[in-house]
Amino acid sequence: MFFFRMIFRSFSRQFKRRLLIAVTVCLSATVSVAMLGVVFDVGDKLNAELSTYGSNITVQPKADAVVNDLYNTGGDANSNASGTSESDPTTFLKESDAPKIKTIFWAFNITNFAPELNIHADVNCASESVDSSSCKASGVPIVGTWFAKTLHMDSGESTVAGMNGMRSWWKLDGSWPKDDSAQGLIGTTLASKLGVTKGDTVTLYKTTADGSRNKQRITITGIYDSGDSDNNAMYIPSSTAQVLANLPDSIDKIEVKALTTPDNDLARKASKNPNALTQDEWETWYCTAYPSSIAYQIEEVIPGSVAKQVRQVAALQSDVLQKTQAVMVLMTVLSLVAAAIAVANLMAASIGERGSELALLKAIGATDGAVSRLMLAETAVISLVGAIVGALLGSGVAQIVGHVVFGSGITMRPMVFVLVFVLLTLTVLIASFSSIRSILGLKPAEVLHGR
Repeated sequence: MFFFRMIFRSFSRQFKRRLLIAVTVCLSATVSVAMLGVVFDVGDKLNAELSTYGSNITVQPKADAVVNDLYNTGGDANSNASGTSESDPTTFLKESDAPKIKTIFWAFNITNFAPELNIHADVNCASESVDSSSCKASGVPIVGTWFAKTLHMDSGESTVAGMNGMRSWWKLDGSWPKDDSAQGLIGTTLASKLGVTKGDTVTLYKTTADGSRNKQRITITGIYDSGDSDNNAMYIPSSTAQVLANLPDSIDKIEVKALTTPDNDLARKASKNPNALTQDEWETWYCTAYPSSIAYQIEEVIPGSVAKQVRQVAALQSDVLQKTQAVMVLMTVLSLVAAAIAVANLMAASIGERGSELALLKAIGATDGAVSRLMLAETAVISLVGAIVGALLGSGVAQIVGHVVFGSGITMRPMVFVLVFVLLTLTVLIASFSSIRSILGLKPAEVLHGR
């Protein structure tokens, strides 16, 4: 009861100094909870943010992958027939196998995907509003793909996949074409060259492998600006491109956007040769959303395919994530250091002002340990109040950061609060140590006689 009475008396004195300790701990807790909350949740947020700028996994036929590796001709994930290659593909995957991507272990991490059939065709205008004599182009890159195709899975679930979500950075004047239709999009460069606008109709001519000359009328529903060489191409539904090229159920690439975990030593080892992993390593790698493990699982479900992560995108995600986490951890450490210095100074000043009170306690029989525990208990109670308030404020700040930076809230994990309270406890103990030592040096006779 003695200690409880002394704690109550302590709260009634030096209110301002105790309030400063509580505010210091509160601010430190606010910063720590906010920063660590974002750190533990920033991985998925950054991956989702960066994935809006393109796919991070590409799927090709094995023969194409071998050629790309042999001659170093592989491009980035968003390259298509508008690149440097003027030839049509000669090896294919089955379009009907593409939905199997959503059946892998990490299916829920696959946010979008789109198959592609990259061919070349001659274009003539078929609109009365355009001079057909000057509206001609040969060898135009044509990309047959999905735009917003609804897939019904064997599990009973449905999903929507296609370029509508894969090319979110495009500036589109018009509307997206409908799948399995005679509609299409045209790039700004090609549209300017041909002199066509949205609503016009063009005719595509394609000489197939058997020598026949196929044609297909396409209504332009929109003009897109991709900001790169893709502006020289046209995008049409995959089914229409397959009829034009006489290549039923054929695609030569699948672009995949997936939420992934940044690579570490295990992932890098597995990407070179999964068979070199031990059983425990293989299970850890397979059950973690590394780009290489997701690519491996895609290869398992799509026959004759090779899935590869886009190194530039994966490296960017890892680099940005590590730097963001490092900055936030540094801010947390600095806030704890600042709190330790402030609490130490405030406690030293408090002990200096209360020297006679503490000396009197020692004079009537209180031991150094009892007096030290009294000061620690008082500081602990004040710090606990500040930490609880700071934790609540920190959660709110984390949500503000999440909505401002990522457009969504931050999931606050219990581990964050436990870690912050442990760190604050250690910080307060370390800050109190030097001040408590001064109590041990108090000599009641000298202090009470004013010496």
